[in-house]
Amino acid sequence: MTLDKLKPGQSGYIDAVNVERSLRCRLLDMGLIPGTQVAVRKTAPLGDPLEIALRGYTMTLRKADAALIALQPEKEE
Repeated sequence: MTLDKLKPGQSGYIDAVNVERSLRCRLLDMGLIPGTQVAVRKTAPLGDPLEIALRGYTMTLRKADAALIALQPEKEE
């Protein structure tokens, strides 16, 4: 599963950041580190970009970039 597949209100844990080197460094610096919980808060009217919450703050991310971030779904109890 990838980050772009989550709907608003869903969350998961980052498994891998599979992007090119320069963007990978930028995303890792912003806190998109494997093992971090992320939740999609909302999407723009046409679906791009996504607003995600992680590590106590929110950020927006293009859907094309979100498609390159692999997730493990949050375990339901």
